[in-house]
Amino acid sequence: ELSVSSPNLPDIDAATFTYSGTGTVEGQVIPTNDIVIPPTPESSSTSGCDAADFPAPPSGPAIALIQRGTCTFEEKVQNAEAAGYEAVIIFNEGQPGRQEKLEGTLGTPQDLPTIGISFADGEALYEAAQAGPVTAQVVTSTVNEERKTQNIIANSPKGKIKGQTIVVGAHLDSVTAGPGINDNGSGSATILEIAEQLAKLKYTKKLQRQVRFAFWGAEELNLLGSTYYVDQLTTAQRAKIYANLNFDMLGSPNYVRFVYDGDGSATDDPDDAGPPGSDAIEQIFLDYFKSKGLASEPTAFDGRSDYGPFIDVGIPAGGLFSGAEGIKTPEEAAIYGGTAGVAYDKCYHQACDTINNLNTKALSELGDAAAHATLTLALSKTGLYPDGSRHVEAKVTGKAAKHSFKLAS
Repeated sequence: ELSVSSPNLPDIDAATFTYSGTGTVEGQVIPTNDIVIPPTPESSSTSGCDAADFPAPPSGPAIALIQRGTCTFEEKVQNAEAAGYEAVIIFNEGQPGRQEKLEGTLGTPQDLPTIGISFADGEALYEAAQAGPVTAQVVTSTVNEERKTQNIIANSPKGKIKGQTIVVGAHLDSVTAGPGINDNGSGSATILEIAEQLAKLKYTKKLQRQVRFAFWGAEELNLLGSTYYVDQLTTAQRAKIYANLNFDMLGSPNYVRFVYDGDGSATDDPDDAGPPGSDAIEQIFLDYFKSKGLASEPTAFDGRSDYGPFIDVGIPAGGLFSGAEGIKTPEEAAIYGGTAGVAYDKCYHQACDTINNLNTKALSELGDAAAHATLTLALSKTGLYPDGSRHVEAKVTGKAAKHSFKLAS
């Protein structure tokens, strides 16, 4: 929680970051020297991303005020600690979709009590600090301890092509704030239904490649389940993974049919493309939607979900997404319906992510596309490359080498 004693401001609604330190700190609030207010149309703030961003703290306890943007929350907090601060307040950056109370994870346990607040509250604190000293109290009560989580793995019978397996994944967990029916009950239910229909329709007898259904644990705590799975594989075992498909949030109420941008065509940086073969996976989804007369859009292939560890080691990947906290544009509303200026899922990471938060039309359309891609890869006698091959490089370059998780930025 956060309270401001001088000047006398109303208490501010705050959220404790996952992996925050625990404790009570009362002291002066000091903004970093590179906060961007008003915010730019696109994300640009580098607040707290460099040691030089932090003014020298006063002699007593000090609380760093940091704006979201560019680097991870973990880096911001570590830089604040190195600069001599004893607690951290991170406020949202301010663009549409980045205005509400900020919640997130620090990736790994940190020492400093760390809370998130909305852009409006952060702007008010910043302006108060510009006018004179601001004294506040940050209170967190957290437990950081090792606990066991688990992945649930189910294999189909082996396919006719030996040594090739498709990993089809979705995460089982949710954030503590809500039940996570869209994020990610929608994805987990989809791949469970695909598995059941694969057996019911006797496709398991026709498979060219084995299908491994993976229900990942602890995605919301920095992709722990999928990261562990990939990390414990040998190079030879990784080479047997033909492709990874990932399905995370398929029933957003104000949805768009987003396809992971495997070929990097939606960016100016060639390193933003996925590992070789990811472009072919993207095309499977694009061709399917086109055949149904349905539009689709590319979405950033930035490792935000459980495909991240796979592309890190050069395994081709792809998948679908119906939108989270981002704001639907007028152009998207004209194509897909719904409401412009409103988040794709206004209950993202909130208590209202219940069964009433699902768009069943989105779930049906994206679920059918997920099933189509799974079967296409499982039944195809040809490969993702023109020569019919698919292999994993032992030494990874390009996007996989430069990739870092962007859950926090």
